[in-house]
Amino acid sequence: MDNFGFNEMQEIQKELQEKYKDKWGGLSPEKGASKLLWLYGELGEVGDVIKKNSAEAILNNETVRSHFIEELCDVMMYFNDVMLCYSVSPQELKEVYLKKHEKNMSRW
Repeated sequence: MDNFGFNEMQEIQKELQEKYKDKWGGLSPEKGASKLLWLYGELGEVGDVIKKNSAEAILNNETVRSHFIEELCDVMMYFNDVMLCYSVSPQELKEVYLKKHEKNMSRW
């Protein structure tokens, strides 16, 4: 089974950002806030797909589903950009994610 994860996503994002560095300004802490704002916008577009379509359409209509997944990809791209701007490695994310999961599992 193919395991597409943050390591691969970040390599792809680095390649994309390098290609358009002169146009987009690269990845740095100074660009982090801008990347986060773009991430918010993309989350809104995911919400729009959900708002404008039924859950059944997202699950079963090829066109709607493709659009939904494309918007999720945009979210993941900007999420990875934010991580890269602040030098958050996939390993760091995993460690904190697992700690947070453990905390949530014992919360109530």
